[in-house]
Amino acid sequence: MGQTAAESVVKPITFLILAALLLTPQAALWAAEAKPGATVRNDAAWLRQNGTLIFQDAFDRSLEGNGIKAIGNGWESATADRAPNIKQADLDQGVLKIASDGKAAGHGVHIHHDAGFADGGTTLRFRFPGLSKGETFTLGHVDRELKGVHAGHLCYAILSPNSVMLRDNKTGISEEKLRARRAQYLERKEKLPADLDTLLQTKEKTVPWKADNEWHNLSLVFEGDEMRLSIDGQLIVSHRSQGFAHPSKRWLSFSAANTVWISDVKIWKVK
Repeated sequence: MGQTAAESVVKPITFLILAALLLTPQAALWAAEAKPGATVRNDAAWLRQNGTLIFQDAFDRSLEGNGIKAIGNGWESATADRAPNIKQADLDQGVLKIASDGKAAGHGVHIHHDAGFADGGTTLRFRFPGLSKGETFTLGHVDRELKGVHAGHLCYAILSPNSVMLRDNKTGISEEKLRARRAQYLERKEKLPADLDTLLQTKEKTVPWKADNEWHNLSLVFEGDEMRLSIDGQLIVSHRSQGFAHPSKRWLSFSAANTVWISDVKIWKVK
């Protein structure tokens, strides 16, 4: 039998009501930027909707000297004093240009700023300029007040030419007891014991990703024990590990093996 006029109106309305109930505000934000075949999770929108902006920097100024605080606006370059005559960071038309010289400094460049949140994250723009071979970009968090963890290293996202890794350092390779045990085998160039190797593998996750020389939007987010990294609105990798839930991610940290460009940094606190 055919539909009555009333039925032909009621069914579409019922569908729309159900869709509205199912499509939460967060789901709507993700769906708005969906791309075919992509896992979309608009964490930049999640931060704006749920968080408080606690820091931002457009790098729209000139570099003052070459010391530890030369970048300005609260940034510190922890390796500047190791190579005082080599400029490992510069500011150019709103871009922080990192050019690490690990050989001269004895350590890759490490640039950090106060952050301070349990849940929250960072949004920024980055580019591998193609000035060096094998350009990499590491960003994450440090808590130097934390005891029992080497240098307070908490967690990092490591972008390499062909992959992205998320790593829980706090309960993994930077935990002092695990670090000391691991070091014995590394020094002897031996394989790690199966139990230690298995444990450390649970503390990190690596996925394939192909780098290029274009500008990209990046979001690095923490929610409970989950760490997520998105590029241009597409979720690249997420991982759960105990250390990601550390209650005070005091410093936002940048490091690079050689060259990377960064702009429009924003830090958001959700809790």
